[in-house]
Amino acid sequence: MNAVIVCASVSHGNTRRVAESMAEVLGAKVVAPEQADPAELAGADLVGFGSGVFYSRLHPRLTEFARTLPHSSGRRGAFVFATSGLPEIPLVPFTRPLIRLLEGKGFEVDGSFSCRAFDTWAPFRPVGGINKQRPNAGDLAAAQAFAERLRVRHEPTS
Repeated sequence: MNAVIVCASVSHGNTRRVAESMAEVLGAKVVAPEQADPAELAGADLVGFGSGVFYSRLHPRLTEFARTLPHSSGRRGAFVFATSGLPEIPLVPFTRPLIRLLEGKGFEVDGSFSCRAFDTWAPFRPVGGINKQRPNAGDLAAAQAFAERLRVRHEPTS
């Protein structure tokens, strides 16, 4: 399986750590949106898109990159992941707008993953931030388990 993970990790490296954990399982390359090659993504069996959450949204670098991708009629698997200081609101998931954008580009989005992460956003800065030990080993193990499920579903059949 050929996999690529496009990751915008800007504050504390939280999202990059999650991306690298998933990449180990998927045998994927991890790249920033500015380094991603649309032709390489078009040839991938599975593409991950992830970032930290800023004001309840994924990072604009990631969503702008996704907007520039050409529409494809071929089967392209994808997944979306996020790290955030605050919990996701179930009725308004952080990942939903990007999932819809990717589906509109012809991707078959096969799930999303999110976990808590160290956050020093303005209101939390005076106390040194929140979730200081996150993502932790349990979060990274959960990310790997999510990636393993994706790997099994997208493995070529003989």
